[in-house]
Amino acid sequence: MGEFETGDRVVCRYGGEPRDGTYITDRDGWAVIKLDSGYNIGVSPDTCTLVERIPAIPAREADAGQDESLPLLSIVSTGGTIASRIDYRTGAVTSQFSAGDILRAIPGLSSVGRFTTRQLYTILSENMNPAIWQELARAVYEEIRDGATGVIVTHGTDTMAYSAAAVSFMVDTPVPVIFVGSQRSADRPSSDNVMNGLCSASAAVSPLGEVAVVMHDTTSDDRCAIHRGTRVRKMHSSRRDAFRSIGVSPLGYVNYPSLEVTLSDHAVRRATKGPALHDRLEERCGLVWFYPGMPPSVLSGFEGMKGLVIAGTGLGHVGTSLIQPLKAMIDAGCEVVMTTQCLHGRVCDRVYDTGRDLLDIGVIEGGDMLPETALVKLMWVLGNASGREQVRVLMTRDLKGECNGRSYNGL
Repeated sequence: MGEFETGDRVVCRYGGEPRDGTYITDRDGWAVIKLDSGYNIGVSPDTCTLVERIPAIPAREADAGQDESLPLLSIVSTGGTIASRIDYRTGAVTSQFSAGDILRAIPGLSSVGRFTTRQLYTILSENMNPAIWQELARAVYEEIRDGATGVIVTHGTDTMAYSAAAVSFMVDTPVPVIFVGSQRSADRPSSDNVMNGLCSASAAVSPLGEVAVVMHDTTSDDRCAIHRGTRVRKMHSSRRDAFRSIGVSPLGYVNYPSLEVTLSDHAVRRATKGPALHDRLEERCGLVWFYPGMPPSVLSGFEGMKGLVIAGTGLGHVGTSLIQPLKAMIDAGCEVVMTTQCLHGRVCDRVYDTGRDLLDIGVIEGGDMLPETALVKLMWVLGNASGREQVRVLMTRDLKGECNGRSYNGL
Protein backbone atom coordinates (compact mmCIF):
# COMPACT_ATOMS: atom_id res chain seq x y z
CA MET A 1 0.00 0.00 0.00
CA GLY A 2 2.99 2.24 -0.43
CA GLU A 3 1.31 4.22 -3.24
CA PHE A 4 -0.98 6.01 -0.76
CA GLU A 5 -0.05 8.63 1.83
CA THR A 6 -2.08 9.97 4.74
CA GLY A 7 -4.29 12.76 3.43
CA ASP A 8 -4.59 11.47 -0.15
CA ARG A 9 -8.00 11.91 -1.77
CA VAL A 10 -9.13 8.56 -3.13
CA VAL A 11 -12.11 6.79 -4.66
CA CYS A 12 -12.74 3.28 -3.36
CA ARG A 13 -15.47 0.68 -3.79
CA TYR A 14 -17.52 -0.37 -0.78
CA GLY A 15 -20.68 -2.47 -1.00
CA GLY A 16 -20.31 -2.40 -4.77
CA GLU A 17 -20.58 1.40 -4.86
CA PRO A 18 -17.86 4.02 -5.44
CA ARG A 19 -17.09 6.09 -2.34
CA ASP A 20 -15.05 9.32 -2.10
CA GLY A 21 -12.83 9.78 0.89
CA THR A 22 -9.45 10.50 2.42
CA TYR A 23 -6.81 7.83 2.92
CA ILE A 24 -5.85 7.65 6.62
CA THR A 25 -3.62 4.60 7.12
CA ASP A 26 -3.35 0.88 6.54
CA ARG A 27 -4.28 -1.76 9.07
CA ASP A 28 -3.75 -5.50 8.72
CA GLY A 29 -3.74 -5.24 4.93
CA TRP A 30 -6.81 -3.00 4.74
CA ALA A 31 -6.91 0.65 3.72
CA VAL A 32 -8.64 2.87 6.31
CA ILE A 33 -10.62 5.53 4.45
CA LYS A 34 -12.42 8.49 6.01
CA LEU A 35 -15.56 9.08 3.98
CA ASP A 36 -16.78 12.61 3.38
CA SER A 37 -19.61 11.82 5.83
CA GLY A 38 -16.99 11.63 8.60
CA TYR A 39 -17.18 7.85 9.10
CA ASN A 40 -14.25 5.49 8.55
CA ILE A 41 -14.34 2.26 6.59
CA GLY A 42 -11.82 -0.47 5.86
CA VAL A 43 -11.51 -1.62 2.24
CA SER A 44 -9.12 -3.61 0.13
CA PRO A 45 -6.39 -1.28 -1.22
CA ASP A 46 -6.98 -2.83 -4.63
CA THR A 47 -10.34 -1.04 -4.77
CA CYS A 48 -8.79 2.40 -4.19
CA THR A 49 -7.72 4.86 -6.86
CA LEU A 50 -5.68 7.97 -6.11
CA VAL A 51 -7.56 11.16 -7.03
CA GLU A 52 -5.42 13.91 -5.53
CA ARG A 53 -2.33 14.15 -3.34
CA ILE A 54 -2.68 17.06 -0.91
CA PRO A 55 0.75 18.64 -0.35
CA ALA A 56 2.02 19.26 3.15
CA ILE A 57 1.50 22.76 4.52
CA PRO A 58 4.72 24.09 6.09
CA ALA A 59 4.56 25.34 9.68
CA ARG A 60 3.74 29.06 9.92
CA GLU A 61 3.26 29.42 6.18
CA ALA A 62 -0.05 29.88 4.45
CA ASP A 63 -0.72 27.50 1.58
CA ALA A 64 -0.60 29.52 -1.64
CA GLY A 65 -3.58 27.53 -2.89
CA GLN A 66 -5.88 28.84 -0.19
CA ASP A 67 -8.64 31.35 -0.88
CA GLU A 68 -7.16 34.75 -0.06
CA SER A 69 -10.63 36.25 0.38
CA LEU A 70 -11.27 34.12 3.49
CA PRO A 71 -10.33 35.14 7.05
CA LEU A 72 -6.80 34.27 8.17
CA LEU A 73 -6.84 31.70 10.97
CA SER A 74 -3.97 30.14 12.87
CA ILE A 75 -3.81 26.55 14.08
CA VAL A 76 -1.49 26.12 17.07
CA SER A 77 -1.07 22.41 17.65
CA THR A 78 -0.08 20.89 20.99
CA GLY A 79 -1.08 17.29 20.21
CA GLY A 80 -3.81 15.26 21.86
CA THR A 81 -6.24 12.79 20.31
CA ILE A 82 -7.32 15.21 17.56
CA ALA A 83 -3.70 15.08 16.40
CA SER A 84 -3.24 11.36 17.00
CA ARG A 85 -3.44 8.04 15.29
CA ILE A 86 -3.48 4.47 16.49
CA ASP A 87 -0.23 2.56 16.71
CA TYR A 88 -1.57 -0.67 15.26
CA ARG A 89 1.29 -2.70 16.71
CA THR A 90 0.08 -1.98 20.25
CA GLY A 91 -3.43 -0.59 19.85
CA ALA A 92 -2.39 2.55 21.74
CA VAL A 93 -3.20 6.09 20.63
CA THR A 94 -0.15 8.31 20.19
CA SER A 95 0.26 11.96 19.18
CA GLN A 96 1.78 11.85 15.71
CA PHE A 97 -0.02 14.42 13.55
CA SER A 98 1.28 17.91 12.91
CA ALA A 99 -0.92 20.97 12.47
CA GLY A 100 -0.53 20.57 8.72
CA ASP A 101 -1.70 16.97 8.99
CA ILE A 102 -4.88 18.23 10.64
CA LEU A 103 -5.59 20.47 7.65
CA ARG A 104 -5.11 17.53 5.31
CA ALA A 105 -7.31 15.26 7.45
CA ILE A 106 -10.16 17.81 7.50
CA PRO A 107 -10.32 19.17 3.93
CA GLY A 108 -13.49 21.16 4.66
CA LEU A 109 -11.49 23.63 6.71
CA SER A 110 -10.39 25.32 3.49
CA SER A 111 -13.96 26.51 2.92
CA VAL A 112 -14.06 28.31 6.28
CA GLY A 113 -10.77 30.19 6.27
CA ARG A 114 -7.18 30.27 5.13
CA PHE A 115 -4.69 28.94 7.60
CA THR A 116 -1.23 29.21 8.97
CA THR A 117 -0.05 26.36 11.16
CA ARG A 118 2.28 26.30 14.12
CA GLN A 119 3.52 23.08 15.71
CA LEU A 120 4.19 23.88 19.37
CA TYR A 121 4.15 20.38 20.90
CA THR A 122 3.06 16.86 20.03
CA ILE A 123 2.05 15.49 23.43
CA LEU A 124 -0.92 13.95 25.15
CA SER A 125 -2.47 16.42 27.54
CA GLU A 126 -1.53 14.63 30.76
CA ASN A 127 1.99 15.89 30.01
CA MET A 128 0.96 19.56 30.05
CA ASN A 129 2.48 21.81 32.73
CA PRO A 130 2.56 25.52 33.62
CA ALA A 131 5.73 26.15 31.60
CA ILE A 132 4.01 24.85 28.47
CA TRP A 133 0.96 26.98 29.27
CA GLN A 134 3.24 29.99 29.19
CA GLU A 135 4.72 28.97 25.83
CA LEU A 136 1.22 28.42 24.51
CA ALA A 137 0.03 31.83 25.69
CA ARG A 138 3.00 33.49 23.99
CA ALA A 139 2.34 31.60 20.77
CA VAL A 140 -1.36 32.56 20.78
CA TYR A 141 -0.50 36.19 21.46
CA GLU A 142 2.06 36.22 18.64
CA GLU A 143 -0.47 34.80 16.18
CA ILE A 144 -2.98 37.49 17.14
CA ARG A 145 -0.33 40.20 16.90
CA ASP A 146 0.70 38.91 13.46
CA GLY A 147 -2.81 39.32 12.07
CA ALA A 148 -4.77 36.14 12.75
CA THR A 149 -8.49 36.88 12.95
CA GLY A 150 -8.93 33.75 15.05
CA VAL A 151 -6.70 31.14 16.70
CA ILE A 152 -7.47 27.43 17.01
CA VAL A 153 -5.54 25.46 19.62
CA THR A 154 -5.64 21.70 19.16
CA HIS A 155 -5.26 20.02 22.53
CA GLY A 156 -5.84 16.75 24.35
CA THR A 157 -9.18 16.67 26.12
CA ASP A 158 -8.09 15.41 29.55
CA THR A 159 -6.51 18.69 30.68
CA MET A 160 -7.89 21.05 28.05
CA ALA A 161 -9.96 22.95 30.64
CA TYR A 162 -6.80 23.78 32.62
CA SER A 163 -5.00 25.09 29.52
CA ALA A 164 -8.01 27.07 28.32
CA ALA A 165 -8.26 28.74 31.74
CA ALA A 166 -4.52 29.46 31.77
CA VAL A 167 -4.61 31.14 28.35
CA SER A 168 -7.76 33.04 29.39
CA PHE A 169 -5.85 34.71 32.23
CA MET A 170 -2.57 35.24 30.37
CA VAL A 171 -3.90 36.62 27.07
CA ASP A 172 -6.25 39.53 26.49
CA THR A 173 -7.68 38.78 23.08
CA PRO A 174 -9.78 40.80 20.62
CA VAL A 175 -10.44 37.64 18.53
CA PRO A 176 -11.72 34.13 19.22
CA VAL A 177 -9.17 31.72 20.72
CA ILE A 178 -10.74 28.29 20.33
CA PHE A 179 -9.50 25.15 22.06
CA VAL A 180 -10.63 21.98 20.33
CA GLY A 181 -9.93 18.31 20.79
CA SER A 182 -11.25 14.90 19.95
CA GLN A 183 -12.45 12.07 22.13
CA ARG A 184 -11.60 9.50 19.45
CA SER A 185 -8.64 9.49 17.10
CA ALA A 186 -8.99 10.27 13.41
CA ASP A 187 -8.69 6.64 12.31
CA ARG A 188 -11.53 5.36 14.48
CA PRO A 189 -14.97 4.92 12.86
CA SER A 190 -16.68 7.16 15.42
CA SER A 191 -14.04 9.90 15.41
CA ASP A 192 -15.32 13.35 16.26
CA ASN A 193 -12.29 15.19 14.88
CA VAL A 194 -13.89 16.34 11.60
CA MET A 195 -17.00 17.88 13.11
CA ASN A 196 -15.15 19.39 16.07
CA GLY A 197 -12.50 20.79 13.73
CA LEU A 198 -14.99 22.39 11.36
CA CYS A 199 -17.09 23.80 14.19
CA SER A 200 -14.00 25.22 15.90
CA ALA A 201 -13.02 26.99 12.67
CA SER A 202 -16.50 28.45 12.35
CA ALA A 203 -16.35 29.69 15.94
CA ALA A 204 -12.92 31.18 15.16
CA VAL A 205 -14.40 33.39 12.42
CA SER A 206 -17.47 34.33 14.49
CA PRO A 207 -18.03 37.61 16.40
CA LEU A 208 -16.70 35.96 19.60
CA GLY A 209 -13.88 37.74 21.43
CA GLU A 210 -12.65 35.44 24.20
CA VAL A 211 -11.04 32.07 24.94
CA ALA A 212 -13.43 29.14 24.52
CA VAL A 213 -13.62 25.36 24.14
CA VAL A 214 -15.61 23.94 21.22
CA MET A 215 -16.68 20.28 21.40
CA HIS A 216 -19.68 18.04 20.61
CA ASP A 217 -22.83 19.14 22.43
CA THR A 218 -24.68 15.83 21.97
CA THR A 219 -23.72 12.29 21.02
CA SER A 220 -25.07 12.97 17.52
CA ASP A 221 -23.34 14.94 14.79
CA ASP A 222 -25.76 17.85 15.04
CA ARG A 223 -24.00 20.71 16.86
CA CYS A 224 -21.04 21.73 18.98
CA ALA A 225 -21.26 23.87 22.09
CA ILE A 226 -19.01 26.88 22.72
CA HIS A 227 -17.86 26.88 26.36
CA ARG A 228 -16.13 29.72 28.21
CA GLY A 229 -12.51 28.77 28.89
CA THR A 230 -12.81 29.41 32.62
CA ARG A 231 -16.16 27.66 33.14
CA VAL A 232 -15.80 24.33 31.34
CA ARG A 233 -15.14 20.81 32.57
CA LYS A 234 -14.75 17.40 30.97
CA MET A 235 -17.63 15.40 32.46
CA HIS A 236 -17.20 11.99 30.84
CA SER A 237 -14.13 9.92 30.10
CA SER A 238 -15.08 8.83 26.58
CA ARG A 239 -18.39 10.21 25.29
CA ARG A 240 -18.18 12.66 22.42
CA ASP A 241 -20.36 15.15 24.35
CA ALA A 242 -18.06 15.05 27.38
CA PHE A 243 -17.66 18.81 27.89
CA ARG A 244 -20.13 20.98 29.77
CA SER A 245 -20.30 24.59 30.88
CA ILE A 246 -20.48 24.62 34.69
CA GLY A 247 -22.22 27.43 36.54
CA VAL A 248 -23.15 29.25 33.31
CA SER A 249 -24.91 28.48 30.07
CA PRO A 250 -22.71 27.93 26.99
CA LEU A 251 -21.45 30.94 25.09
CA GLY A 252 -23.23 29.62 22.01
CA TYR A 253 -23.51 26.78 19.53
CA VAL A 254 -22.28 25.81 16.08
CA ASN A 255 -24.84 23.83 14.08
CA TYR A 256 -23.57 21.00 11.89
CA PRO A 257 -23.25 20.60 8.96
CA SER A 258 -24.43 24.16 8.22
CA LEU A 259 -21.70 25.58 10.53
CA GLU A 260 -24.03 28.41 11.53
CA VAL A 261 -22.87 30.08 14.77
CA THR A 262 -25.22 31.55 17.36
CA LEU A 263 -23.80 33.40 20.38
CA SER A 264 -25.46 34.11 23.71
CA ASP A 265 -25.82 37.61 25.13
CA HIS A 266 -23.12 37.01 27.75
CA ALA A 267 -20.45 36.01 25.22
CA VAL A 268 -17.67 38.60 24.91
CA ARG A 269 -17.62 40.09 21.42
CA ARG A 270 -14.69 40.79 19.09
CA ALA A 271 -12.50 43.84 19.72
CA THR A 272 -13.83 44.33 23.25
CA LYS A 273 -10.20 44.32 24.38
CA GLY A 274 -6.93 44.96 22.63
CA PRO A 275 -4.30 42.21 22.53
CA ALA A 276 -2.05 41.93 25.58
CA LEU A 277 0.16 39.27 27.14
CA HIS A 278 0.54 38.73 30.88
CA ASP A 279 2.43 35.46 31.02
CA ARG A 280 3.92 35.38 34.52
CA LEU A 281 2.88 32.39 36.63
CA GLU A 282 3.82 31.14 40.09
CA GLU A 283 4.18 27.40 39.58
CA ARG A 284 4.51 26.56 43.29
CA CYS A 285 0.78 26.06 43.77
CA GLY A 286 -1.24 22.95 44.52
CA LEU A 287 -4.77 21.57 44.58
CA VAL A 288 -6.04 19.18 47.26
CA TRP A 289 -9.41 17.44 47.41
CA PHE A 290 -10.65 17.14 50.98
CA TYR A 291 -12.17 13.83 52.03
CA PRO A 292 -13.67 12.65 55.35
CA GLY A 293 -10.93 11.54 57.72
CA MET A 294 -8.19 13.25 55.73
CA PRO A 295 -5.17 13.42 58.08
CA PRO A 296 -3.34 16.72 58.57
CA SER A 297 -0.18 14.98 57.35
CA VAL A 298 -1.55 15.21 53.80
CA LEU A 299 -0.87 18.94 53.91
CA SER A 300 2.81 18.33 54.61
CA GLY A 301 3.19 17.42 50.95
CA PHE A 302 2.40 21.05 50.13
CA GLU A 303 5.04 22.60 52.39
CA GLY A 304 6.91 25.37 50.63
CA MET A 305 4.02 26.08 48.26
CA LYS A 306 3.10 29.70 47.59
CA GLY A 307 -0.54 28.84 46.99
CA LEU A 308 -3.00 26.05 47.76
CA VAL A 309 -6.54 25.53 46.47
CA ILE A 310 -8.80 23.28 48.52
CA ALA A 311 -11.84 21.59 47.02
CA GLY A 312 -13.90 21.50 50.20
CA THR A 313 -17.27 19.99 50.98
CA GLY A 314 -20.58 21.82 50.59
CA LEU A 315 -20.23 25.52 51.30
CA GLY A 316 -16.44 25.15 51.58
CA HIS A 317 -15.48 23.06 54.58
CA VAL A 318 -12.70 20.77 55.79
CA GLY A 319 -12.33 18.76 58.98
CA THR A 320 -11.49 20.83 62.04
CA SER A 321 -8.22 18.93 62.46
CA LEU A 322 -6.90 20.72 59.37
CA ILE A 323 -7.54 24.26 60.57
CA GLN A 324 -4.36 24.70 62.59
CA PRO A 325 -2.09 23.15 59.92
CA LEU A 326 -3.70 25.47 57.37
CA LYS A 327 -3.11 28.44 59.66
CA ALA A 328 0.56 27.49 59.89
CA MET A 329 0.78 27.39 56.09
CA ILE A 330 -0.89 30.80 55.78
CA ASP A 331 1.37 32.30 58.47
CA ALA A 332 4.35 30.97 56.51
CA GLY A 333 3.23 32.88 53.41
CA CYS A 334 1.03 30.41 51.53
CA GLU A 335 -2.23 31.75 50.10
CA VAL A 336 -5.08 29.26 50.66
CA VAL A 337 -8.24 29.46 48.53
CA MET A 338 -11.39 27.50 49.36
CA THR A 339 -13.60 26.13 46.58
CA THR A 340 -16.38 23.56 46.64
CA GLN A 341 -16.53 20.02 45.30
CA CYS A 342 -20.15 20.68 44.32
CA LEU A 343 -20.59 21.37 40.62
CA HIS A 344 -23.12 24.11 41.26
CA GLY A 345 -23.39 26.78 43.93
CA ARG A 346 -20.70 28.74 45.74
CA VAL A 347 -18.53 28.83 48.82
CA CYS A 348 -19.95 30.65 51.84
CA ASP A 349 -17.88 30.17 54.98
CA ARG A 350 -20.04 32.43 57.13
CA VAL A 351 -22.80 29.91 57.79
CA TYR A 352 -21.18 27.23 59.97
CA ASP A 353 -18.55 27.41 62.70
CA THR A 354 -15.96 25.58 60.60
CA GLY A 355 -16.29 28.11 57.83
CA ARG A 356 -15.95 31.02 60.21
CA ASP A 357 -12.83 29.44 61.67
CA LEU A 358 -11.37 29.13 58.18
CA LEU A 359 -12.05 32.79 57.47
CA ASP A 360 -10.46 33.76 60.81
CA ILE A 361 -7.16 32.10 59.86
CA GLY A 362 -7.07 33.87 56.50
CA VAL A 363 -8.55 31.39 54.00
CA ILE A 364 -9.81 33.16 50.84
CA GLU A 365 -13.31 32.29 49.64
CA GLY A 366 -13.27 31.12 46.01
CA GLY A 367 -16.91 31.92 45.24
CA ASP A 368 -18.25 29.60 42.56
CA MET A 369 -14.93 29.08 40.78
CA LEU A 370 -14.19 25.56 39.62
CA PRO A 371 -11.29 24.13 41.67
CA GLU A 372 -9.10 23.65 38.60
CA THR A 373 -9.80 27.18 37.40
CA ALA A 374 -9.03 28.53 40.87
CA LEU A 375 -5.67 26.73 40.78
CA VAL A 376 -4.71 28.29 37.44
CA LYS A 377 -5.98 31.72 38.53
CA LEU A 378 -4.01 31.52 41.78
CA MET A 379 -0.84 30.76 39.80
CA TRP A 380 -1.53 33.78 37.62
CA VAL A 381 -2.46 36.12 40.47
CA LEU A 382 0.61 35.19 42.51
CA GLY A 383 2.74 35.79 39.43
CA ASN A 384 1.32 39.28 38.89
CA ALA A 385 0.06 40.69 42.21
CA SER A 386 2.23 43.06 44.25
CA GLY A 387 1.29 41.84 47.73
CA ARG A 388 -1.04 39.71 49.86
CA GLU A 389 -3.83 42.25 49.90
CA GLN A 390 -3.87 42.49 46.12
CA VAL A 391 -3.87 38.68 45.93
CA ARG A 392 -7.04 38.59 48.04
CA VAL A 393 -8.69 41.30 45.94
CA LEU A 394 -7.88 39.67 42.61
CA MET A 395 -8.83 36.15 43.74
CA THR A 396 -12.32 37.35 44.67
CA ARG A 397 -12.77 39.57 41.59
CA ASP A 398 -14.17 38.29 38.30
CA LEU A 399 -11.37 38.68 35.75
CA LYS A 400 -12.24 36.37 32.85
CA GLY A 401 -15.75 35.12 33.56
CA GLU A 402 -14.55 32.64 36.19
CA CYS A 403 -16.65 34.13 39.01
CA ASN A 404 -20.39 34.61 38.73
CA GLY A 405 -22.27 37.27 40.63
CA ARG A 406 -25.23 34.93 40.89
CA SER A 407 -25.30 31.15 41.01
CA TYR A 408 -26.63 29.51 37.86
CA ASN A 409 -29.17 26.78 38.49
CA GLY A 410 -27.75 24.14 36.19
CA LEU A 411 -29.26 21.12 37.97
